[in-house]
Amino acid sequence: MATPQSGTSPSPLQTIAVVGLGTMGTGIAEVLARAGREVVGIDISAAAAARAVAALESSTARAVARGRITEDERGDVLARFRTFTDLRAAADADLVVEVVPESYEVKQQVFRELDVIVRPDAVLATGTNALSVTRLAAESARPERVLGMHFFNPAPAMKLVEIVSSVLTSPQAVAAVTDLALDLGKEPVAVGDRPGFVADGLLFGYLNQAAAMYEARYASREDIDAAMRLGCGLPMGPLALLDLIGIDTARTVLEAMYNASHDRLHAPAPILKQLSEAGLTGRKAGRGFYTYEAPGSAAVVPDALTPRDGASVVPGRAVRSVGVAGSGTMASGIAEVFAKAGYDVVLAARSEEKAQAARARIGKSLARSVDKGRMTAEAAAQALDRIAPAGSYDAFADVDLALEAVAEDLEIKRQLFAAFDKVCKPGAILATTTSSLPVVALAKATSRPQDVIGMHFFNPAPAMKLVEVVRTVLTADDVHATVRALCTAVRKHPVDCGDRAGFIVNALLFPYLNNAVKMVQEHYASLDDIDAAMKLGGGYPMGPFELLDVVGLDVSLAIERVLHREFRDPGLAPAPLLEHLVAAGCLGRKTGRGFREYAKR
Repeated sequence: MATPQSGTSPSPLQTIAVVGLGTMGTGIAEVLARAGREVVGIDISAAAAARAVAALESSTARAVARGRITEDERGDVLARFRTFTDLRAAADADLVVEVVPESYEVKQQVFRELDVIVRPDAVLATGTNALSVTRLAAESARPERVLGMHFFNPAPAMKLVEIVSSVLTSPQAVAAVTDLALDLGKEPVAVGDRPGFVADGLLFGYLNQAAAMYEARYASREDIDAAMRLGCGLPMGPLALLDLIGIDTARTVLEAMYNASHDRLHAPAPILKQLSEAGLTGRKAGRGFYTYEAPGSAAVVPDALTPRDGASVVPGRAVRSVGVAGSGTMASGIAEVFAKAGYDVVLAARSEEKAQAARARIGKSLARSVDKGRMTAEAAAQALDRIAPAGSYDAFADVDLALEAVAEDLEIKRQLFAAFDKVCKPGAILATTTSSLPVVALAKATSRPQDVIGMHFFNPAPAMKLVEVVRTVLTADDVHATVRALCTAVRKHPVDCGDRAGFIVNALLFPYLNNAVKMVQEHYASLDDIDAAMKLGGGYPMGPFELLDVVGLDVSLAIERVLHREFRDPGLAPAPLLEHLVAAGCLGRKTGRGFREYAKR
């Protein structure tokens, strides 16, 4: 990531023209004016220019009301922002930032006109996130002064700015714009010229796969979005984010990415074309994947696809007691969840000692909750009393639900389900927490496949709200209804998905992680820059390499291999760099080294 230049000389970029006063241009103008720059706002539409002024007046008034600036400071900011409808107003600018529509023809016309208007030493920046900066620069009379300056929306709030160099860009222009970004309080990341750059290069592939998942009717739009918010801690679900970005914009970015990569994962999902051509471009149109109160509104309103509230029309089965098989972190966490919700829990492991140790671990977890004021000591003691450790699965004879959380190995799980089949009473539901294995293969290990379902909890189970409810083609309706109701009863959010590799979350998450590894492998960007780009530009709680090291590179590789084997898409093949690190025993935090090195505990 770029660092401040030494010295105290002010940035040479003091007068800055912003061409295009839509949402992004208006936001950039606000950032610049608040940072003390003279800002010349230019738009061929007088109405757009007026809206930009009104937006700045409104945002600065809110800042005064919140005590962030004084009334005098607000007056200074407003005085520094002047708007025009003629490009010649940029004549004295030190820097021109264009944020006109994502079209080569439109942007090239702007650069050709600027060539004869601005000073020879003025820097020209494009705000594109999809088009080739090199191609735009080549059309300029002075290509060495053209670069990319990609802000993220909303520009006043988002910290990331990608500084994009072409092979023609001068180091002086890059340095000047990097210094400006730092003066604005932003985090500049230097990247090369390829569609999507770092953040959007990773983000749009993930958004495209989510659109394709929805188009295939694998899961509802609400469940896809909830899964990624609750399972990955993202600020928005992918389909809601596509509506915010603009479905037409996303299609343009993906077309540019596909033309450069020829990777099927970047080929725009047909639904993006269909919605775009129908004018259903997202929030700005009032309708996209969701329906909105009005064009430009963020308020979602019910439509024909909105799920109905109320209980399932299929009556469920009674569940009073739960058997949890396993003694690891996930098994302990799931047992704690059910016990805190008032269910009697049998925690069975391969030995009585392992089961007792798992129960003791739950006791410590409950004690921490008491210390943090999340529950009373009495409630914690009652929850622990509901958990009965057992050294044999014979203890599951009377449970209403038997749920396994053992090693992610198909043969081990098949043997366990065969044992459940012999021990559990008729009508008991048999569930697996697998994150990548076929649930139907476990169902076929029993004589009652209709009673088998997936309940994929996320780690740590007591804290994470999501449960993927995985229904096979053989799962009975009442089993599905029971498990959904049970998730709600233990204060989890169920999302429905079919029995295919990765379900929702991992099927969208791991190709994104794999593509991040490919970026490093191709020397396009560093670990630190990619992690920073996704946290600052995408709102991710962790960068991809931080997350890979936490999950474990061996676990990640296994999931990516399962996805590749299931979907047979060359773009899903695990990155060789990931395979090499796993082969070298560099598995992440648990071994002290993965993509980064960690201090030994």
